[in-house]
Amino acid sequence: MFVDEIDVFVKGGDGGAGCVSFRREAYVPRGGPDGGDGGDGGSIFLEADPAITTLLDFHYQRHYTAERGQHGKGSTKHGASGEDTILRVPLGTVVSDRDTGEQLGDLTSGAQRVMVARGARGGRGNARFVSSTNRAPRRADLGRPGEERWIHLELKLLADVGVIGFPNAGKSTLVSRLSAAKPKIADYPFTTLQPTLGIVRVDEDRTFVIADLPGLIAGAAEGKGLGIRFLRHTERTRVLVHLVDLDPGLERDPVEDWRAIQRELAEYSAELAARPQIVAGSKAELPDTAARRAALERFCRAEGLPFHAISSVTGLGLPELVRDISMLLAKGTWARAGR
Repeated sequence: MFVDEIDVFVKGGDGGAGCVSFRREAYVPRGGPDGGDGGDGGSIFLEADPAITTLLDFHYQRHYTAERGQHGKGSTKHGASGEDTILRVPLGTVVSDRDTGEQLGDLTSGAQRVMVARGARGGRGNARFVSSTNRAPRRADLGRPGEERWIHLELKLLADVGVIGFPNAGKSTLVSRLSAAKPKIADYPFTTLQPTLGIVRVDEDRTFVIADLPGLIAGAAEGKGLGIRFLRHTERTRVLVHLVDLDPGLERDPVEDWRAIQRELAEYSAELAARPQIVAGSKAELPDTAARRAALERFCRAEGLPFHAISSVTGLGLPELVRDISMLLAKGTWARAGR
């Protein structure tokens, strides 16, 4: 099960209580107060782990409490501090306070950490309260409660390229041909129920990460279909490959297909709709696709959009598509070479 959004309760460890104690040893007259301090509570951190790809673990356990500090003891023995709790999350996880909406962190690199619940300070023992006017204090602090809150975790995949389009446009097949990814492929709508990442090798020194995203439909930005759940995963992509189905058996117009998906992108985010985009006409190996292909190609030329007619079955146009994607990525400020 792919989980990319969830609420989790976190609580830092309580501080240990300070101790009230007095030395009572033979040959030590007026030993005085010797109560130790309580230990600090542990804190809770989130840490990005490249080996994790989903927030599924948090689906089964949603409450986390760090270890509390130990109480102080006599002979000025301070309580041990509680251990910190480290919760591992996928790269690309955005952490925010559920109730206030404040963003606490955006974990985009391996081993990056963010504290989400701070442990409390331990209480002071009575040895801390000795003064010139109070030689035998009988007071100590209780440990304070640890910080607690509900946090919202939202996963946004870290991919260079996002493949978008209507259901059954051939997105999963394309990703499986360009990379070693093995998404589920079938001839019915909404086969893809979760994003799939694959690594595409351009040449000996360059690769990029491509994401196969579940199909969008008209109205996705308002919650129709599955698309709205996964539009967030396009936010970090630097290039979009818009797959338009050239199958002559479809009653839809390929240019209108492009416009419909583009409207959904703009409804969700104007910045996303303006991102560099390559239009790929899929299933070009089918007979009688020439008219649909020509109409889409004319439209793309008028809009200034790169266009490729491709076939994931025969391999038609795939090398040229990969070449153009890598060129667009190289123009960006975050071009990745030598992964």
